[in-house]
Amino acid sequence: MEYVYSAMLLHAAKKDITEDAITKIMKAAGVEADGARVKAMVAALDGVDIEEAIKTAAVAAAPAAAPAAEAAPAAEEKKEEEKEEKKEEEAAAGLGALFG
Repeated sequence: MEYVYSAMLLHAAKKDITEDAITKIMKAAGVEADGARVKAMVAALDGVDIEEAIKTAAVAAAPAAAPAAEAAPAAEEKKEEEKEEKKEEEAAAGLGALFG
């Protein structure tokens, strides 16, 4: 993750994402950089429009969050209905005991 964070920091600062720059950031953070991983990160990001990738990821995550938010109230309603039904059953059982 440190490598991704370093690349994102460079992107936010509008700097070139290079092996040397990532290594310097990681060294400044007190993390020893693995040269092969740094090289792989730079190669993976070569030609990638990071702004577009961020927008795409944000759009993809938003619809996934919406159904989860809608599911929570539905689950609460179901629990409330079950509680009401249970109360009604208990009340009916109590009445049955009275009239035997």
